[in-house]
Amino acid sequence: GADCAPHASAATGGLGRSDGELRLPVVAGLRRGLLSGPVAVTPAGRGSRLVFRPAAQDYYLETSTIALLSVAAAGALLTVAWPLFPQLLPVAPLGAVLAVGGWFLVLPRLRGHGPEEFLASVAGHAGAETGAPAKVVGQSPS
Repeated sequence: GADCAPHASAATGGLGRSDGELRLPVVAGLRRGLLSGPVAVTPAGRGSRLVFRPAAQDYYLETSTIALLSVAAAGALLTVAWPLFPQLLPVAPLGAVLAVGGWFLVLPRLRGHGPEEFLASVAGHAGAETGAPAKVVGQSPS
């Protein structure tokens, strides 16, 4: 989950205001990482307003997924190449199984969740608790 570390100035911020550093785990396609930046919570009407500004990001590739996609690509190449090389015909079905299997194993893992999705999820939960629809600033209407 997300990790929040308060700044030293948060202790003197007073009631209703909290500043800190928010570190969000994110998934973007084949990359995973950590997005961090300052966060501020200020009073807004009957609720609060959360402002998060991403300042730093650290991503890495999922090497197991890359390896699996490489095997699937080799299988797809084998399936497509057998008409040009008839001696590959006996292993062409194996290539098709590798290609389709790789696709079905990797496809469900490809999802993108960044700070916008996280904040929309928080807004949705807040709206469900109060019974009123919540709005996330900076998000386009769907």
